Amino acid sequence: MKYCARCGSEYRDDVEQCSDCPGNPRLVDVGEMRSRGLPLPHELDKRVFVRAGTTDNPLMAEVFAELLQEADIPVLVRAGRSGVVDKLTTGNLLPWWELLVPEEQQERAAAMIERERVQEAATTDEAVQAAEDEERETEQAASPPPAL
Repeated sequence: MKYCARCGSEYRDDVEQCSDCPGNPRLVDVGEMRSRGLPLPHELDKRVFVRAGTTDNPLMAEVFAELLQEADIPVLVRAGRSGVVDKLTTGNLLPWWELLVPEEQQERAAAMIERERVQEAATTDEAVQAAEDEERETEQAASPPPAL
């Protein structure tokens, strides 16, 4: 077999030039592909990436991506929408950010994302409660003592 060093297309041995690339470059053999450090078509990454989670917050997309990367799960973060989108006028209700992982790791990644989401919600609830308590204490300290 012969290969195009530019696009990686595979051809029969009797073909001399790539018909897919501009300029029709000459084809090379397996040895030349190896010497240039180029993968053969069957060596390319064939993984299928699927959605493991979504978020409307770009900072949380980064948090989720880091979490997955630390667990050695490859992740692609993709914007679900582009441009200015108004839910009221367009009806587009897709999430802003999708987290895509290899299909075989989807279940594990989705569970990790959900645990992080629950933990983040609990932390937010605690912060809200602490802020309300502090505000209440400040109001009580600032209010004059009741008149007798």
